[in-house]
Amino acid sequence: MPTNKDLKRLVRRRMQKTGESYTAARAQLVKSGTSSPEPPAPAPDYAMLAGMSDSAVKAATGCTWKRWVDALDYVEAHTWPHRKIAEYVRKKFKVQDWWAQTVTVGYERIRGLRAIGQRRGGSYEATKSRTFPVPVARLFAAFAEARPRARWLSGVKLTLRKATPHRSVRITWEDETSVEVWLTAKGPSKSSAQVQHRKLPTRESATRAKAFWTERLDALEELLTP
Repeated sequence: MPTNKDLKRLVRRRMQKTGESYTAARAQLVKSGTSSPEPPAPAPDYAMLAGMSDSAVKAATGCTWKRWVDALDYVEAHTWPHRKIAEYVRKKFKVQDWWAQTVTVGYERIRGLRAIGQRRGGSYEATKSRTFPVPVARLFAAFAEARPRARWLSGVKLTLRKATPHRSVRITWEDETSVEVWLTAKGPSKSSAQVQHRKLPTRESATRAKAFWTERLDALEELLTP
């Protein structure tokens, strides 16, 4: 049921359009059944569109998806390329590298710039994360050094492009796709790895890659767990 304030606003709007008196305009609105304002559109489910819960993104960045959307819309970030948005989130809001990427991807999904699992250019990506009961230095070595990596990721031809100690590893896969690993220390004997396998040609290849990384991270966890 409309409030008295709602009805007054509609009456004044009609008065401006028709020149009727307040009483006449009100009577016509009530008679025509248009005195009730249209119900507001439901708020978009940003978490569903982004593919990550509000609680998870807030715990990591301090902001819900709505706050991120408001902040990025304010600077018209939807007109920017992916890299510029991620760099802005990282520098302006002091967000760690992987979470800056996560916020950027979520925002692009919310604004319809990409589908879940898809990149801005049309290719796809697979992501998988895992927390391990080891210091970040040991987890870094498991990805960056050939001998420990061969114990859980054998049979794959790859090229290590760049390794930033205790922070990230970038790899070119045997099919020229790209793998980025972001590492986070969660304490003296606990750390996490977030794997992003990029430049995949189809949704099906992304699904296969995600299953592959689930299996390989299971193997790494078994190797690292005392």
